[in-house]
Amino acid sequence: MAKASLPSAAPHTTASGALSDKDLLQIYRTMVAARTMDERCLTLQRQGRIGFYVPLQGQEAAQVGCGWALAPEDWIFPAYRELGLALVRGIPQKLLLDQFIGNSGDTLKGRQMPNHYGYRSYNFVTASSPVGTQISHAVGAAMAAQRRKDPIITISFFGDGTTSSNDFHAGLNFAGVFRCPTVFFCQNNQWAISLPRERQTHSATLAQKADAYGFPGVVVDGTDVHAVYDAVVTARRRALAGEGPTLIEAQVYRLGPHSTSDDPRRYRSDAELAEWKGKDPLARLKHELLASGALTEPGDAQLWSDAKAQLASALESAEATAPVDPLTLFDDVFAVRTGGLEEQRSEFAGLLKDGVIQP
Repeated sequence: MAKASLPSAAPHTTASGALSDKDLLQIYRTMVAARTMDERCLTLQRQGRIGFYVPLQGQEAAQVGCGWALAPEDWIFPAYRELGLALVRGIPQKLLLDQFIGNSGDTLKGRQMPNHYGYRSYNFVTASSPVGTQISHAVGAAMAAQRRKDPIITISFFGDGTTSSNDFHAGLNFAGVFRCPTVFFCQNNQWAISLPRERQTHSATLAQKADAYGFPGVVVDGTDVHAVYDAVVTARRRALAGEGPTLIEAQVYRLGPHSTSDDPRRYRSDAELAEWKGKDPLARLKHELLASGALTEPGDAQLWSDAKAQLASALESAEATAPVDPLTLFDDVFAVRTGGLEEQRSEFAGLLKDGVIQP
């Protein structure tokens, strides 16, 4: 298989409503890149080379399948687990690693904790640790787009635990009342850190919560890229047609820990994990591609090798990038620094020069 880079932007191949073998191969390539980077970042955190990481293993099909159905101009409001979505949107791995490390290549200048990234040029809003805040933001942005008559949608991502938050209910209510062009994408990975789905709500599904707010809620198999893609295409089409929002519940499973601060062995069984590993979305799509002849075993091995090499190159470059300049602390407070701020900056620069403060 010829070596290929990740897509520079989501392809938005929604015209036919079906994914071609070419689409599926590129989707699989992006899923492999996400899995490769996910596993490496867990190791990097354990080695002390990055401070914190939130893995997505098991949720690749949901994220990449969803991202494939979006247009580059659509605004994404992520949670903190959307690495697959970032890659399908075309955000370079080196740029992501710059943020994880917190070096001078980090466009956020080290002001966000690791794994909380955002990029204006990719219409990818910065993640926030408090769950649910991105839902209200997505609805507000959708209302603005609606009033400006911008032909775009907004989409917010969150987990099953977030459906118990105030922002979830307030956001869905506003979106329903104002028929906002937004999509709510819930990755129900069965666990809100250590709280299981069955203790989160007595509702039969999370998607049915949309009924109370007057718009559709649909449940899809989040390990099936076709099901996810079709659901997002339909929801996006409804939103652009002025028919209002949709809540999509993608049923997946978090194969790894909630974050690098978590030990899932303390609250879930080996049997449950083994059952869901048998539904690995990468294995599922690989089998489909092998069956169709779009992929061979040697081609698959080459694809994984290429993904690891590409990531190694990005990591080497990111780790060679200089640290953040401490003086950027005084940037972006005002459009033009005030006299008082200039005075503080000058004093701080002197302390750095004299070694009183270590960068």
